[in-house]
Amino acid sequence: MTSSETLLPGTGRALLHRVATAQSEGRAPSLVAAVQRGGQIAWSGARSCVDGHEPDGDTQFRIGSITKTFTAVLVMRLRDEGLLDLDDPLEKHLPGTDVGQVTVFQLLGHSGGLKAETPAPWWERTPGAIRPELADVLGEKPVIHPTGHGHHYSNPGYTLLGSLVERLRGDSWAEVLRREILEPLGMDRTTPQACAPHAGGWAVHPWADVMLPEPAEDLGLMAPAGQLWSTTTDLLRFAAFLAQGDERVLRASSVVEMHAPSAPPEAGDWAGTYGLGLQAVRRGNRTLLGHTGSLPGFLAALWFSVEDDVAAVVFSNATSGPQISTVAADLLEIVADAEPRIPEPWCPLPEVDEGLLALTGPWYWGTQVLALKLLADGGLEFQPLRGAGRASRFRARPDGTWTGLNGYYAGETLRAVRADDGTVDHLDLGSFVFTREPYERSAAVPGGVDEDGWRGLAR
Repeated sequence: MTSSETLLPGTGRALLHRVATAQSEGRAPSLVAAVQRGGQIAWSGARSCVDGHEPDGDTQFRIGSITKTFTAVLVMRLRDEGLLDLDDPLEKHLPGTDVGQVTVFQLLGHSGGLKAETPAPWWERTPGAIRPELADVLGEKPVIHPTGHGHHYSNPGYTLLGSLVERLRGDSWAEVLRREILEPLGMDRTTPQACAPHAGGWAVHPWADVMLPEPAEDLGLMAPAGQLWSTTTDLLRFAAFLAQGDERVLRASSVVEMHAPSAPPEAGDWAGTYGLGLQAVRRGNRTLLGHTGSLPGFLAALWFSVEDDVAAVVFSNATSGPQISTVAADLLEIVADAEPRIPEPWCPLPEVDEGLLALTGPWYWGTQVLALKLLADGGLEFQPLRGAGRASRFRARPDGTWTGLNGYYAGETLRAVRADDGTVDHLDLGSFVFTREPYERSAAVPGGVDEDGWRGLAR
């Protein structure tokens, strides 16, 4: 089964081939995928071992740890409402856990040093009812690494965040999720329990073409780490939100905050980092954001590229086999590379700010030349004209200064320093002085400028 309405035939054929190959070589009972471009589903396809019974965009699969991204969004909403600060220790809002020194930020980014899993038995294949209290989830000595020193993935950490949501909202995690994310985004096929039509979970024997059904347990307190069932259609709606934000759920600036790396990656995994409930991977020159998930009987992956405005979702009902993360990334790149995003038409600014216009052009930090450019949104871009260097974008403040948004100068202040006659003497950026000429003698250059000025070899 395939559907492609907006892509070129060759692109659709490449997508179908990738999905068919993944299902066949991965020995998956079924595999379903969909790609979104410009906010619209551009292609969907599926393969199944039972002819005529391929899943579609309305068929639920279990999405495992992609659930964590939903939990992270709920926590960010609490922060935006002023109910907590990301640097708050957990103890401030959820006392008595024995890991209260770990901050909300560290839990979101898996840098709290907590264990990866609960005590035995294997939580993904046993009823959540056998772990009725947080102490049962955490076990003895739940912190095994120095807190805040690096990334160590922790499923119990997201149980704590789910319990934090319940404590501050006074309602169950599932109900808060439905009310604050699923309903506003129209994700009515994303649920804590399976709702028909849904796939069944299977384990495929590693050395023979035979299958075994997997149990689908209610995870109880662990639900915020991996409980949800969803469809490709619903997760692509979620991907659009995660790329751009939605004021009904979370503003764009908070979503962008989730994209940023929150801790150094684990040693050897230099191509991937973790933000706040979101994974980030580098594929060539492209950054993909999203999350992967697995539970016995199911694999899931969601990746999106903000720059390309493309997202891909892949599900399979197999415990292992298909390399779901790679398949989803490949589908995204097939579309982004074969049919790159068409840029918006260039248009001049609606009006000119003469004061800002006068600041544009070359500036010198010592002898290095940088260009200051006025952006369409009223911000500024400052970047070297030659070679590598410290480039940043800046957002205007009401007081006439600008705040760095990225790179070395993120959070730093850029200001135009004026002489007594009102003309701009220099730019000050984090105490660095930028002048219109290299070491301009009339400007306030720290340390002054030699009275004899520039000289050749003979002087």
